[in-house]
Amino acid sequence: MTEQSRYRALFLSAGPQMNCGVGYFTRLLQEAVDKIEPGAGATLTLTRTDGTIGEIWRAIGSAQSVVCNFPIVAWKRVIWRPLLALAMARLRRRRVVLIQHEWGGLNWMRRITYLPALWLANTIVMFSPLVRQELADDRWARRMVRKCVLAPLPPNIAAPAGIENSKLRHRLVAARGNGQLIIGHFGSIYPGKQPNALLEIGAVLKQRGLKPLIVYIGSFIRGVDKVEEKFHARVAELDLKGDVIVSGFVASDHEVFGLLGEASAFCYPLDEGLTARRSSVLACVQSGRPLIVTGPALPDEFDHHPRFKELIDRGAIVLVPRGSDSAAYADRIDSALKRPPVHVPFDFDGWWSDVANAVRAQL
Repeated sequence: MTEQSRYRALFLSAGPQMNCGVGYFTRLLQEAVDKIEPGAGATLTLTRTDGTIGEIWRAIGSAQSVVCNFPIVAWKRVIWRPLLALAMARLRRRRVVLIQHEWGGLNWMRRITYLPALWLANTIVMFSPLVRQELADDRWARRMVRKCVLAPLPPNIAAPAGIENSKLRHRLVAARGNGQLIIGHFGSIYPGKQPNALLEIGAVLKQRGLKPLIVYIGSFIRGVDKVEEKFHARVAELDLKGDVIVSGFVASDHEVFGLLGEASAFCYPLDEGLTARRSSVLACVQSGRPLIVTGPALPDEFDHHPRFKELIDRGAIVLVPRGSDSAAYADRIDSALKRPPVHVPFDFDGWWSDVANAVRAQL
């Protein structure tokens, strides 16, 4: 059946109006593939209203493979259409390449909805050996590990030529002028990132008289975990009201990097440790500010990702031993700020070419 195909790959998308990280990653991946192999890919838009059964069937018939960055958009908005597309692809003997960013950190209800996609996939592209291990440890999904291949994750956003001012940026500039230590944290806020652990570190810095201002550049992910309520309760318990800012959604890359550039340092105390799938870390590193993060759980976490490994080797990313307390993170922040800044050339297109080639190898 594939001899009638016009495209090498059909990318499932939620359309340009969906500005979540999953949708943005899909668009950048297709663009990177098209740069290497012009005309190789086509897009099928699936939303609550777009993508009838007939449209899905015909679109799949036009391609040799279907690439799905599941769930293609924020959870619960569009679930059954991409699953239907994957089932049709297998029925029509097209190759299904599933991109799976995480597993153990997902809510159990999300994992249930993701399982059919794993079963339908011919190949599962993952970005972290730790996430692959989480899949292997899941009694319902462990057989899917044989389908997994590792690819190097690129950053979702690139530092633009200029920045955009905002009220929050002016506030950060004023805070730095008053001698405050700006500790940044970029990306969506959810339990897997241990946002409350950074509050504990901020409390230590405050006790040392360093006047920290902890800035979360992002917004809370809605879910059943009550992460936002627990976060604000912990802020009050640690007497950090006025020392913590949550920006909410920031639409422009120019505004994002305007904020990132005002941070003194970034800090990610992660229970799972740093993994090669943390694109938010890669965005922070582009600002030129030191980034302090928990060391990886697996010794081979970055063996498949030489660009990420270089950032660690050159000191742009400072690792803190797993199991360290908040005081140890505060120490690393303090010592990192006393060193000269580490400027690492960042080839954004090169990062995306790496992952595009890895995905093309599976088509």
